[in-house]
Amino acid sequence: MAKPVSIEVWNPNGKYRVISTKPMPGTRWINLLIEQDCRVEICTEKKTILSVEDIISLIGNKCDGVIGQLTEDWGETLFAALSRAGGKAFSNMAVGYNNVDVNAANKYGVAVGNTPGVLTETTAELAASLSLAAARRIVEADEFMRAGLYDGWLPHLFVGNLLKGQTVGVIGAGRIGSAYARMMVEGFKMNLIYYDLYQSTRLEKFVTAYGEFLKSNGEQPVHWKRASSMDEVLREADVISLHPVLDKTTYHLINKESLATMKKEAILVNCSRGPVIDEVALVEHLKQNPMFRVGLDVFEDEPFMKPGLAEMKNAVIVPHIASASKWTREGMATLAALNVLGKIKGYPIWGDSNRVEPFLNESVPPPAACPSIVNAKALGLPVSKL
Repeated sequence: MAKPVSIEVWNPNGKYRVISTKPMPGTRWINLLIEQDCRVEICTEKKTILSVEDIISLIGNKCDGVIGQLTEDWGETLFAALSRAGGKAFSNMAVGYNNVDVNAANKYGVAVGNTPGVLTETTAELAASLSLAAARRIVEADEFMRAGLYDGWLPHLFVGNLLKGQTVGVIGAGRIGSAYARMMVEGFKMNLIYYDLYQSTRLEKFVTAYGEFLKSNGEQPVHWKRASSMDEVLREADVISLHPVLDKTTYHLINKESLATMKKEAILVNCSRGPVIDEVALVEHLKQNPMFRVGLDVFEDEPFMKPGLAEMKNAVIVPHIASASKWTREGMATLAALNVLGKIKGYPIWGDSNRVEPFLNESVPPPAACPSIVNAKALGLPVSKL
């Protein structure tokens, strides 16, 4: 028998029972569920990561849907438990779903939701922030000041890298990668080299137009280049930001060999997925190359770091906060709730999961659709004509 976990209940007489494994930002997501006759139970257990047993206890004997988190192990055991309780809907409060066994969900007929379309700019902003923090050694300088070590200006004190006129490299020029590239090109007048399996025509047009604008104002224009290989980006770029999906082909995409390809004073940024980088190899490279710097939001064995990384002064490390802006996190909560609600109510699937503005507009009711169900095709769910 699973140990009971503490919960907060909203609308206790609601017809449909929806569980949230964590308190989530904002209240709109709660209100949207309550308005559709849902009893909302929010787990308030003081644990960062809930165990499978904890979540089984939450699901209980009757549960229509669950809103979960990227840190939870949603596989055969949990989907079987949710199915036994009559549940047909689960949504991550995340765009990624590496923690979800989608085949197991398909087996039990459970729709799996995620929250794309709301994280693009905020994730790109953090990647840009890490780029600047690493380039100008901001974290090192902050620690120096707080330690009371500053006793006057010195010519060599925390000398870093100038970004203007340098080359930014992007590996994976999808929505987030392209947004980051635009910020770096327009914000710091950097040239761009990118690698992607698909040509990013919109990004190329943006850089071309911005270069023409600079030239018309008597400034040095910026240029873009689509690399023929990832190694070409690693060799040529001064700042490199990783934005690939995580699969078998991108696991340890950055390893000992690829790190050796990069410039000695390059900056590497990762706000995608931790296992894209071989963290052991990265720690060794940081030790051997003190002017090489890295900015990390994600880690190979999250929430843990490989030994030695925390001691590296040339590493800026933050705890998976790329989506942590108020607007984005509240939007993620809303989308996750609407995924679950939509499946409970029998709504069709929204036609474009990246065009989520209609669901986030608080002045009008959201569309009668599930914003994003990743296994909709496998389950044969209809697509909305809205």
